[in-house]
Amino acid sequence: MYAIELDGFGGPEVMRWAQAPDLAGPGAGEVLIDVTAAGVNRADLLQRQGFYPPPPGSSEVLGLECSGVVARVGDGVRDWRPGDRVCALLSGGGYAEQVVVPAGQVLPVPEAMDLAVAAALPEVAATVWSNLVMRAGLRAGQLLLIHGGGSGIGTHAIQVAVSRGARVAVTAGSQAKLDRCKEFGASILINYREEDFVATIAESGGADVILDNMGAAYLGRNIEALADDGQLCVIGMQGGVKGELNLSTLLGKRGTVHATNLRKRPTNGRSGKAEIITEVRRHLWPLLAEGTVVPVVHAELPVTEAATAHGLLDSAETVGKVILRIRED
Repeated sequence: MYAIELDGFGGPEVMRWAQAPDLAGPGAGEVLIDVTAAGVNRADLLQRQGFYPPPPGSSEVLGLECSGVVARVGDGVRDWRPGDRVCALLSGGGYAEQVVVPAGQVLPVPEAMDLAVAAALPEVAATVWSNLVMRAGLRAGQLLLIHGGGSGIGTHAIQVAVSRGARVAVTAGSQAKLDRCKEFGASILINYREEDFVATIAESGGADVILDNMGAAYLGRNIEALADDGQLCVIGMQGGVKGELNLSTLLGKRGTVHATNLRKRPTNGRSGKAEIITEVRRHLWPLLAEGTVVPVVHAELPVTEAATAHGLLDSAETVGKVILRIRED
């Protein structure tokens, strides 16, 4: 088969579409997928640069999500059969013609959805649902603050929150991105280059839940922006890994800080990927089928243009996801 391989670590130019060893096939409880498209995630950029190695035993090939058609199933797999249109949450391996994935990390593609577009869903759906709903219990009437509202996770989180009756505030670095966030249902729009999000959120009584991709750089200000009994969900470290936390402020608000990672979770067991995928399929997938929540794709490029795709994801102009087309449907 062919896959994206790395000529060392570095910029986008280290990626090349080349012949790679064929996969052995699915083991017990696994599914082999002929990949149609793969989603591009910031974790891929970090791995390409040598900063985010895959978990032990996972594929070294980039790609944390894909869509495609089931080619073969391993022993004990009952929910999937060859020919099924699926998308899947991966620990790696998505930038390739085929991938093997545990059956519990596979989701059906809604009938009316383009198969390639479905590659934009597993990572954002699992991240957003596990943090906002399973962990923070976001509910109607609460105020959610999303940092990076124009990102793939941000555009998805806006829609999920609105579907649950929550109010949504977002930060973004341009009016164009804020306008798109408004289209998806955000009602408080904050240009972080021009406004202090803490002051703006304070005018609304504080945020009940904050979904944060910045980490250390925003830690103290996020705590200030929390409402009483508020919850800060840290899902990224774009602003660094070490920050100072004022425990007095956190205690006074009875606040909670969560920090979660999706890739390194086990497949099964408590807080495992299979548990998250089960909840996503049960509660979120009906919203996708009816169009209440939609995938947001900024661009689709052939996998041979992976370098351009990585540049797009890093661009200030991109809203939503970037996907790589591996093969035609």
